[in-house]
Amino acid sequence: MKNLHNALLLKQLYQLKALGYTYTNTQPFSYEEQNTLKLPNSLVALKQQAINCHLCALSKSRNKVVFGEGNEQALVMFIGDAPIDLEDSMGQPFLGRGGEMLTAMIEKVLRLSRQEVYITNLLKCHPLATQEADESQIHTCKAYLFKEIELIKPKIIVTLGEKAYHYLTNDKSNLKEIRGTLINKENHTIIPTYHPNFLLKNPSLKREVFMDLQKVKSLL
Repeated sequence: MKNLHNALLLKQLYQLKALGYTYTNTQPFSYEEQNTLKLPNSLVALKQQAINCHLCALSKSRNKVVFGEGNEQALVMFIGDAPIDLEDSMGQPFLGRGGEMLTAMIEKVLRLSRQEVYITNLLKCHPLATQEADESQIHTCKAYLFKEIELIKPKIIVTLGEKAYHYLTNDKSNLKEIRGTLINKENHTIIPTYHPNFLLKNPSLKREVFMDLQKVKSLL
C-alpha cells in the first residue's frame, strides 16, 4: 500500500510539473487525505484510465496503451519493462518471439497456461527506438503497476529484466548477481530473472531462467 501511495504522489507531482508548475505548496501525502490520490478499484476501470492517460511524452507517440492481461486472481504475475513495436500496434503485452518464449516457459516449466497468470509491463506505452524512457515517465506510469499488484494480490512476482526489478524494488543491484533470488516483500515474493527478448540474443542463459522458474514452481 505504501508503494502505491508514494507512486500516486509522484504521479500527481509530475502532472503539476506538466501543467507548468515550478513550485507548489501541495502538502505531503497523509493517510487522512487518501481521497485526493486514488485510482479505480477494478482492472477494467484502471485500464480505461491508463488508455486516457496523457501525463508524459510517451502518450504522444504510442499507437495503443498496452495494459496487463490474464487471470485477475493469478498467483503468479510477470512484469516486463516496456512494450515493443508489435505490442504497441496490437495493444497486448508480450507478443512476438519473446512472448512465445515466455508462454512456452509458463506452460513447460510452471505447468500453467498463459491465461492462468497475469502479465504486464512497467511502462504501458512503447518508447520509440530513438527514445529512452526517463525516470519521470517511469514514475508516472509506476502507479498503474502498483495498483495492478494491489488488485491482483499475486503470491509471486517474476520481474523480467533489470529495469522492471530496479523500479519495482528500488534496488539497483546488477541483475546477473540478483537473479533467481527470493525476495520477500509485503504479501508476495519477488523473483528477478532475464527478459525473454534478452534471451533471444543470449540463448546460453536459458538454463538460468529455467532454474529461476523451477523456484517459482516450488513456491506454488
